[in-house]
Amino acid sequence: MATGAAIHSVPCSAGRPKRSSQRRGSAFLSVRASSDANTVTLLDYGAGNVRSVRNAIRHLGFGIRDVRSPEDILAADRLVFPGVGAFGSAMDVLNSTGMAAALREYIRKDRPFLGICLGLQLLFDSSEENGPVSGLGVIPGVVGRFDSSKGLIVPHIGWNALEITKDTQLLQGADGHHVYFVHSYHALPSDANRDWISSICNYGGSFISSISMGNIHAVQFHPEKSGATGLSILKNFLSPNSSRAKIPARRRASKLAKRVIACLDVRSNDEGDLVVTKGDQYDVRDDTSGKEVRNLGKPVDLASQYYIDDADEVSFLNITGFRDFPLGDLPMLEVLRCASEKVFVPLTVGGGIRDFRDANGRYYSSLEVASEYFRSGADKISIGSDAVYAAEAFLQTGVKTGKSSLEQISRIYGSQAVVVSIDPRRVYVNSPQDVPFKTVMVSSKGPSGEEYAWYQCTVNGGRDSRRIGAYELAKAVEELGAGEILLNCIDCDGQGCGFDIDLVKMVSDAVTIPVIASSGAGAVEHFSEVFEKTNASAALAAGIFHRKEVPILAVKEHLVDAGVEVRV
Repeated sequence: MATGAAIHSVPCSAGRPKRSSQRRGSAFLSVRASSDANTVTLLDYGAGNVRSVRNAIRHLGFGIRDVRSPEDILAADRLVFPGVGAFGSAMDVLNSTGMAAALREYIRKDRPFLGICLGLQLLFDSSEENGPVSGLGVIPGVVGRFDSSKGLIVPHIGWNALEITKDTQLLQGADGHHVYFVHSYHALPSDANRDWISSICNYGGSFISSISMGNIHAVQFHPEKSGATGLSILKNFLSPNSSRAKIPARRRASKLAKRVIACLDVRSNDEGDLVVTKGDQYDVRDDTSGKEVRNLGKPVDLASQYYIDDADEVSFLNITGFRDFPLGDLPMLEVLRCASEKVFVPLTVGGGIRDFRDANGRYYSSLEVASEYFRSGADKISIGSDAVYAAEAFLQTGVKTGKSSLEQISRIYGSQAVVVSIDPRRVYVNSPQDVPFKTVMVSSKGPSGEEYAWYQCTVNGGRDSRRIGAYELAKAVEELGAGEILLNCIDCDGQGCGFDIDLVKMVSDAVTIPVIASSGAGAVEHFSEVFEKTNASAALAAGIFHRKEVPILAVKEHLVDAGVEVRV
């Protein structure tokens, strides 16, 4: 973060934005508003992807100035607080810098304020997250964790419906639309705080999704990641007196939607350019004599188009990440920076997130690597091989060391920011007693008539097999702090014959975190099948979208006809 007065966006075509000199947890916070009507105060204490909020504000035509002292908060005309990460860590920073007292005073004076996600939770008396931890004490109530003991999937990730309970300027135009949530903790309505509540959301019961009183507003969801609806909500706060057209809802939102995710496998081609490619059982080279890397388009262009086409999330997988040092992979970071300026739905990036020592002997932790991705525009990071090694060690010793990439990143940024990508192959057996791993009775028998199979996990892009099953790996990484599982299947990859329902059902029934089904989609019916037969929260596809064989809109229209809740 710059320590000067203003931060200006540099268009991607003009070169890279200047690198931030701020370290996570430093005293510098983002935002000092000036008297300029087009300048906004953004409070950024250095955790997670605040670049998305900055990009959304700039997209709406507003500039940003940064806070360096409590006095900067008190001088602000409009203050946006996009809190991310852990409740206790945020309060530590706010208290140690004097920002907590300044925030209380700013809010007491009823100055224009918008809190986002943790920025809402911090307004309450306290949180049970690693606590109890005292909050700002503006709103009565305690922030607690969703109860997963009865099968509720936690974190609450995805597009859910708002039930508006108070007529406010902020939420005008949002009725009937889905907005994007990603959180494990929530505040509950009560008699003591009911006058603050402007909307509630239902997920295992009702929780507070937004508050409004006077000029004080806060939302549990992420407007900067909620597409056109979210941008409209931000515009309502930034420019409350401007007129705007209502965004029509093609189908009224009623509950948590199943997500349709577009995946872009990104790697360097033989000329050194980053391209989107697609594998056939993880082989990305074509069948011609030249054996060139399949080139299906430019990453930022495709991501931008998928946003326009209504993809619920966009996932980048840097499939050369296990061969190249991530912090030196500047083109991939630039892809993220540029995509986040155009794509206002969640961005996930994976590939090569691990501890590393460079040629000069300098050690970089996986946390530093992930932090670089977050600063560049990622909302979630995906860990593959490193999570397998961590799970193997945990299953062998039963000890959580806290040193694995999975544990470090989830502890600092929250489990909702960490996806574990599982890449298994199907191994047929005659009987469940043949192997010490979880097996399933397969819907289609094996080549020698086998009725059972286990799913052997791989590392290094599917090149190396490990003696651990997908079921065992999924259970272990959930215990270690994963917030979501991306479940691939090497056998189905690029085949277009449908998702591996046996695999997806086995894993999604075993864990209480969201599971994304991947590999094998070839028709719209494959999406409804995986949602109807398994507990998958989302389904991901790549090649059929890149080659325009099946448009995202066609998938969603089919799901609507099949009675599946989706965002349209």
